[in-house]
Amino acid sequence: MSEVVRLDVDDIQMSARKGRLRLYGKGDKFREVDIHPKLRTELQLWLDERPNWPHAGDNRALFLNAKGGRLTTRAAGGIIAEIAQTAGLDDPTTAHILRHTLATTLVRGKTDLVLVAEILGHARLETTRRYSLPSDKDKEDAIKLITVDR
Repeated sequence: MSEVVRLDVDDIQMSARKGRLRLYGKGDKFREVDIHPKLRTELQLWLDERPNWPHAGDNRALFLNAKGGRLTTRAAGGIIAEIAQTAGLDDPTTAHILRHTLATTLVRGKTDLVLVAEILGHARLETTRRYSLPSDKDKEDAIKLITVDR
């Protein structure tokens, strides 16, 4: 979540067909991540609306609170929880759970683990592995890939 609330307007590169975010992680290391096409549309709507917020011209933060200051991690977490509740989700939803879900979705979609690690900003594959523990079905499918000679 801290990566998202640290975003500044200048960390976005948008064109007619593509978009990229420059995300800052631990140790001020940055990485660039492509923006999903549907998210690009929503992000552009926000960028068009943002100048109308109080003190938006005084703050380079991408996401602003109601007073025009940078949105905090805690406030962003509250927004996620409120969206989940409005959507009727029974389980508590946090940024960490969303991150875990993203990693699991990518891994189960057969995305290379190295690429998943890069998207998540992990320097070590072992860190990524914790987010993407295989299910019993994943294990069964892997066993079926083994060629057995007669």
